[in-house]
Amino acid sequence: MPYRVTFVCTGNICRSPMAEWVLRHHVDEEGLDVEVDSSGTGPWHVGHDADSRTVAALRRAGYRSAHTARRFEADWFDRYDLILALDEGHLRALRSMAPDADARNRIRLLREFDPDAGADLDVPDPYYGGRADFDLVLEMVEAAMPGLLEEIRAGLKAA
Repeated sequence: MPYRVTFVCTGNICRSPMAEWVLRHHVDEEGLDVEVDSSGTGPWHVGHDADSRTVAALRRAGYRSAHTARRFEADWFDRYDLILALDEGHLRALRSMAPDADARNRIRLLREFDPDAGADLDVPDPYYGGRADFDLVLEMVEAAMPGLLEEIRAGLKAA
């Protein structure tokens, strides 16, 4: 059975699809049995493609991208082994939706996996910014990947 990971941000067009495709790249490279997807806490962009600036940042860094935005639903908690919020607001929203302690324990902040992140674990929303803001988000996502992959490998061994 695959290990299942999802990333959650606000509208599912910038941060979470970026994190999704970076992780997809790494698990594919390692041949890990992992399913990766993403969603948003709100309905604003459901059915839309990823933001073109997200796609451009991913492509500049050599990642693929294909995406249709969707909203995280409360009945999805059982689908995932790890639910990764991109900022504290998403973390609070997800925890308030969680049906029980087990579900709440599977919700983490992505930057918890970056040992150099410091005290601020939020990945800032680049939506109202420019290329540099999207590139910064990509750098933050990439910095969390080694620790996240370690967590996923441990989860696969425990299964």
